[in-house]
Amino acid sequence: MIKPNNDIARVRRRIRDLQSQPVDVTIRLGRNKIQRFCGTLTGVYPALFTVRPDDENFLGKTSYSYAEVLCGSIDVRAKSPAPQKNTSLG
Repeated sequence: MIKPNNDIARVRRRIRDLQSQPVDVTIRLGRNKIQRFCGTLTGVYPALFTVRPDDENFLGKTSYSYAEVLCGSIDVRAKSPAPQKNTSLG
């Protein structure tokens, strides 16, 4: 299922803007199976992009095509900063 109002060039630009930044990746494997991991977007190429997972024991695919993002199989977002704890006492 292709998402409306989106094209492959827009997906490429969005991914290119995230290069060398920490990202959150969500992979939809089908039949309500979802895999999530954090990593760094390391390479942006004409047909695909690569993500280096933060977890060195990660067993999975780390290169994805822009079409997978366009179809909704893969979601790549800039990693949101961790909330800061309030350490003041009063």
